[in-house]
Amino acid sequence: MVKSYLKYEHAKTFGVVTSSTSNILWTQQNRSSTGAGQAVVPANEEVLCWDIKTGDVVERWKDEKCSAQVTAIAQSKANEDLFAAGYEDGSVRLWRSKDPSPFITFNGHRSAITILAFDRSGVRLASGSKDTKVIVWDLVAEVGQFKLKGHKDQITGLQFVEPQEEVAEGEDTQAMVLDGESSSEGFLLTTGKDALIKLWDLGSRHCIETHIAQTNGECWALGLSPDYSGCITAGNAGELKVWAIDAASLAASRQRVDVPANIQYLHDRGTLFRHGKDKATEVVFHPRRDYFAVHGSEKSVEIWRIRNEAEIKKSLARKKKRRREKLAEKKKGKTNGDVEPDGEDDQEEDLSKADVNDAFAQHLIIRTGGKVKSVDWADTHGNKKLQLLASDTNNQLELFNMPLKEKKSKQEDVPDYERALSVDIPGHRADIRSLALSSDDRWLASASNGSLKIWSMLTLKCGKTLECGYALCCAFLPGDKLVVIGTKSGDIELFEVATGTLLDSVSAHEGAIWSLQVHPDGRSIVSGSADKSAKFWKVQVVQEEVLGTTRTTSRLKLSHSRTLKVADDILSLKFSPDARLLAVALLDSTVKVFFVDSLKLYLNLYGHKLPVLDMDISYDSKLIVTCSADKNIRIWGLDFGDCHKALLGHQDSILQVKFLPNNREGNGHHFFSASKDRTIKYWDGDKFEQIQRLDGHHGEIWALAISQSSEPPFIVSASHDKSIRVWEETDEQIFLEEEREKEIEELYENTLTQSLEQDLDADDENEEIGAATKQTSETLNHGERIAEALELGMADLHVMREWEEAKASNPNVAPPQRNPMFMAHGGISAEEYVMKVLQRPAASALNDALLVLPFASVPMLFTFLNLFAMRSMNIPLTCRILFFMLKTHHRQIVGSRTMRAMLDGIRTNLRKALQRQKDEMGYNIAALKIAGMQIQDRGVKEYVDENWDDGTGAQNVKKRAFVHVS
Repeated sequence: MVKSYLKYEHAKTFGVVTSSTSNILWTQQNRSSTGAGQAVVPANEEVLCWDIKTGDVVERWKDEKCSAQVTAIAQSKANEDLFAAGYEDGSVRLWRSKDPSPFITFNGHRSAITILAFDRSGVRLASGSKDTKVIVWDLVAEVGQFKLKGHKDQITGLQFVEPQEEVAEGEDTQAMVLDGESSSEGFLLTTGKDALIKLWDLGSRHCIETHIAQTNGECWALGLSPDYSGCITAGNAGELKVWAIDAASLAASRQRVDVPANIQYLHDRGTLFRHGKDKATEVVFHPRRDYFAVHGSEKSVEIWRIRNEAEIKKSLARKKKRRREKLAEKKKGKTNGDVEPDGEDDQEEDLSKADVNDAFAQHLIIRTGGKVKSVDWADTHGNKKLQLLASDTNNQLELFNMPLKEKKSKQEDVPDYERALSVDIPGHRADIRSLALSSDDRWLASASNGSLKIWSMLTLKCGKTLECGYALCCAFLPGDKLVVIGTKSGDIELFEVATGTLLDSVSAHEGAIWSLQVHPDGRSIVSGSADKSAKFWKVQVVQEEVLGTTRTTSRLKLSHSRTLKVADDILSLKFSPDARLLAVALLDSTVKVFFVDSLKLYLNLYGHKLPVLDMDISYDSKLIVTCSADKNIRIWGLDFGDCHKALLGHQDSILQVKFLPNNREGNGHHFFSASKDRTIKYWDGDKFEQIQRLDGHHGEIWALAISQSSEPPFIVSASHDKSIRVWEETDEQIFLEEEREKEIEELYENTLTQSLEQDLDADDENEEIGAATKQTSETLNHGERIAEALELGMADLHVMREWEEAKASNPNVAPPQRNPMFMAHGGISAEEYVMKVLQRPAASALNDALLVLPFASVPMLFTFLNLFAMRSMNIPLTCRILFFMLKTHHRQIVGSRTMRAMLDGIRTNLRKALQRQKDEMGYNIAALKIAGMQIQDRGVKEYVDENWDDGTGAQNVKKRAFVHVS
């Protein structure tokens, strides 16, 4: 009989405040929420929304089908509840506030999304990626409009430029309406790592201007001022380049056909140098005030202020005065004066020609608690201070307050700032190096460099944060009241969980303590260190004298009892559950097994090529499993020390291995291994087979802990991505053969889609614009289903036509035998079945699915489109499929006679259907207008004379209208 196993699945994630893969956003979602607003941040594959004041997660957005990390986030300006998130696999998902699942998914990029931007009306989204492409997505039709391919390296900046054309007072209102209609397309400003800044006209879909953004290497960031008057690009060595945008000319150019070829909209205004000398990674303008923030990857954010006209004039006047004084001094020495500088002074009065250093001033530098990844302005209305939200690479969020520039303050006084709020308790600053579960599985201890945190496994909240050294290992002592940790400096620290106090700290070893184990009887612990010794410690209550008095007080202390000296550094220790043996893993790649009572050598285990990093002994003390940096897992018998099996377990060093602690349903010899290759694997130690692979972490997995007694059992893992994940056993059974088949299928699908993408890239390499398509396994499956449905449908149409003909001559003829598929759907017609299949793919995936169809299937598809038009079945979808297929196969369709005749029929039927819909809509609109007028007549009274001139004439535009009193 085939043995089945129970599946482990990812249940919960905690411990991440913000991951350093993406930008962050500040938003004031609920006006009723606490005053500091909310932070929308990436947390590996999730998007979290934190209430900054309370430090609680308000919302959590995660797509179960996607395990890639979030790499970009954007918020719509028109609809504040609409967010877009870009992922490492090139997909883009749109989320609505208070809705935990995405409502649109776009696939078009080949690699990670680097930046996202909504347009002003919120109906288009632009995405830039590491694959050097920019795609503009239509959010109403839910499709990719086009792909822009001008850059030669990853996109680093992306902004919509949509200037409004100024209408003169004398013009009539109709011109304004026309302008509103034409302003739908706008322009797009992009920067790339190839040091270019490009301006794209989205109406004609081509690049109208290209400049070299940075002179000393790559361009890493783009910031656009809210009024579209200028932008700033940032590069290496602290260089910021300021560009003026001629917004008025841009707006006017939309109305003109004959735009001069030599016109320039972007003008280089000069270069600023910031305080930090590394590359700047983000430039963010304040939405309402004249400030912008810029930062690199150091622990500071620089705030710059844009000076107003009066200040610039004052600065220019001061410079002018100083130049005149110098000139006067020169004139004293010389007889003939030079008249030229006066002309220069007159030129200087023109503010647009002023030096860029006169227009911008450094406001202050904020020092943060970690290296900055991203910042955003917190724009709370009515606040007299500037507020900046910063996310750091060490897993924390900080909110800073800073004053605006006072009128009275002198130039020399640098204004101070304060760190007002932070979200840092729900996560560690550094990587978690060790995990330990309490005996009742209710508490979890996680230890890292500088902090020990105690988490409740019920609420997943951090109950206590204790300061400690650089912890490498930790364990709960029996009773779960005390936690003991071993540090890199060789100290053992004993903490009380309830009060959070350090009870005792012992300088135990001269080297790092790599392993710490509690004896199965709970009365002693053993520590293994890099100083080539293992020391045994007893936890005792000692009476200590209180200084300056004769009184004594009882204290828990660790007292050293025995020492075991070995030939090399100890990397891991393990007691057997029967307390008879102690296994010690050494740096020389061997494992030595000693008797606990006499400390005499029992077994020597040779076989690993690199040091053993961790090991565990099964519940019955019969098997020992070791894992090593050589990527191998070895299973040994503890009776003779023979190696039962060596398994190539992972693609990188294996850091942790753990047996299931109790023999529940015969799984006592099953164990888990965790590796630097970001996976956890579940193994059968008797059959030497891999049962399951658990993917989910985005960094090497440092620590693993397994529940002792809870039902269902669970494991906890901690990784370099700062997350702590809980994996629970489910009732779902898994069979090894099926798991292998699934893995092979995944591999095949990945290679298939990659090869298709390469073919597509080769086809349209030199074009500046392309279609926003990407084949995924999902679109391939949909395409195959559509092809299958068309063949079934055509066969059914022929069968039904023959039956109709036979019925004309013989009315009693029996109905034909149709395909069971139609019967399964309730005896529907062929066209209804094909329509069902076409409606299944999401709007964004339909075009890609249709591209899978060979041209031989197109006549069949057009036959059904004709039937859809005749029967008025889902006309919007019918039109969309028709126009897309015509655009894609235009040449072949035009060259085919049979297709031309078919198109005539479709056109006639489609026009009739559209006319019917148009008439219906017109009728409904007219009826709604009448209903609206009737409601207005009943409910609204206008206090005006019957012959009142309401001032709609062009000359009376400025007149105030009367308020309606309803």
